[in-house]
Amino acid sequence: ATDAQKNIYVTDEWMNRISIFDKGGTFLSSWGSPGSGDGEFNRPSGIAIDVQGDLYIVDSLNHRVQKFTKDGKHLDTWGSLGSGDGQFDSPWGITIDGDGYVYVADHRNHRVQKFTPEGEYVARFGSYGAGQGELDRPSGVAVDPDGDVYVCDWGNNRVQIFTPDGRFITSLVGDAQTPSKWHRDVIEANADVAKARRRVYTLEPEWRFAFPTSVIFDVEKSRLMVTATQRSRLQIYNKVRGYLEPQFNL
Repeated sequence: ATDAQKNIYVTDEWMNRISIFDKGGTFLSSWGSPGSGDGEFNRPSGIAIDVQGDLYIVDSLNHRVQKFTKDGKHLDTWGSLGSGDGQFDSPWGITIDGDGYVYVADHRNHRVQKFTPEGEYVARFGSYGAGQGELDRPSGVAVDPDGDVYVCDWGNNRVQIFTPDGRFITSLVGDAQTPSKWHRDVIEANADVAKARRRVYTLEPEWRFAFPTSVIFDVEKSRLMVTATQRSRLQIYNKVRGYLEPQFNL
């Protein structure tokens, strides 16, 4: 996540801390430590910044969301392990819409939950499955200025798009026709990967998403960016064109 000064905030899953860098990549500071108390983390994952500059951090294996100032002062915590409204099971991605509502990809509950900035439960949508509107371990979530919600449906290898009230609109499965530059670099640097690609395990084409993990909506250019870590690439779609074809495959 980035703040108004273009500083970059990174969740460090293994070190259980938040690291801050300037826009040139120079390390500035870090805060956080392992644990389950206020301000402590157990595998932090998603991170988002609101218009006031406060941070919302998904504390995944503590099954909660924590809120902080930019300098690491703890402000609030909500959530616990469970499947009820406002509870989580290994939450992952997070985003904030234009009205300040917070959306959390509730990974092992196979749903997305919506909260007020104070952590009050508002709504949820999604259930386990592979059909339209169903989810399998969602990993990322984004909201555009129209209120449409984009969800990385990690286990189903797709991104699903919903209306603001959670009704299914359509889904994206990936459209890259060739390996991206990053993907080619991975293949060329690893003989085992190159060998594995020559074996035919499935007839599914490589242009499809493989375990998409993160989705971001670029408001300025009205485009959607999806990362698929299994294939080491980023695909970018133009909403104005109805997502009919990707703009870039990086």
